[in-house]
Amino acid sequence: MAEDKNYTNNKERPREDEELEIDLMEYVRKLWAARKVLLKAAGIGAIVGVIIALSIPKQYTVEVTLSPESGKSGGGSLSGMAAMLGIGGMSLGSEADALNVSLFPDIVASTPFILELFNAHVTTLDGEVDTTFVAYLDEQKAPWWGAVMGLPGAAIGGVKSLFSDKEEEEGNKLDPFHLTEDQAKKVEAMRKAITADVDKKTGITTVTVTLQDPMVTAAITDTVVVKLQEYITAYRVSKAQQDCAYLEQLYKERQQEYYVAQQNYANYMDANKGVVLQSALTERERLQNDMNLAYQVYSQVATQLQVARAKVQEAKPVFAVVEPASVPLLPSGTSKKVILVGFIFLAVAGASAWILFGREFFENLKAGLNAPQEGMEKK
Repeated sequence: MAEDKNYTNNKERPREDEELEIDLMEYVRKLWAARKVLLKAAGIGAIVGVIIALSIPKQYTVEVTLSPESGKSGGGSLSGMAAMLGIGGMSLGSEADALNVSLFPDIVASTPFILELFNAHVTTLDGEVDTTFVAYLDEQKAPWWGAVMGLPGAAIGGVKSLFSDKEEEEGNKLDPFHLTEDQAKKVEAMRKAITADVDKKTGITTVTVTLQDPMVTAAITDTVVVKLQEYITAYRVSKAQQDCAYLEQLYKERQQEYYVAQQNYANYMDANKGVVLQSALTERERLQNDMNLAYQVYSQVATQLQVARAKVQEAKPVFAVVEPASVPLLPSGTSKKVILVGFIFLAVAGASAWILFGREFFENLKAGLNAPQEGMEKK
């Protein structure tokens, strides 16, 4: 019985293969018969592809790779310095850093950081545009369909501008707390053009800028890196600078107290030369103790001040630029050839699907909708 089943299965498989081969051949015949239609679809796809490819402006991308080192990691050297100076009990900044590397993308995308780039000076490669970055955004080209879709909004904005002179007067003012509609659009455009990505394993930060001019792209990338370094440096040294400023003030106060105690002791010694009374000796000892105590406090504060000044320098982060910014020679993004081939493929694929399946499905659907109406008419 098993042999009979195997024989039956082997006998049925060739039939299925033959049916599948017949179906494929039928599809090929249909497509060959409609080859003129496919050629027309390919031509239409090529025309649309050329229009789309020529309408999309060129984009240039610059990437800068950074390897940041936290200045907090240097607490060991400062602890050694403090131990040498006899103040080993001091806390020297080994605390956790609230602004770590993983927050760099959020910093670059934040509105205050973006607003600092508004007035960055840029010059195009051909030298025709020499202005600020925010003004350069108005010089960038957009696809024709973007302009068409933006016509309703531009019309509404034009009507609003006729009735709101105040907005035009305040349009040049930059208030991070209350941005105008145009400023908010510029911030969003910059946020899309400027991105940062962090490798969580290695901590390597990649800053990417994509704009339409290669020179402007490289310049803005370099500016973003500088601003990011300044932002991180200002944050990390702020606490150390506050401690240093406090110790500076304390140092001056203790110095003045020591000078006063020293002067009081000197004046008393000058006024009581040769006096052997016990009360005079006691007063001299008291003034000498006050002077020694003031000197000890003054000396300790002076040592702490030196360590705090070193801590300010130690807290500054070091950014190793692995890959610096350079003017790109070739545009980025999808090439025009790929866009052209893609539209030709989509046009031919769509026409083939219509010939093989869509036309028959549409005719069956149309026949099914007309059948009930014919039956009603006969009745």
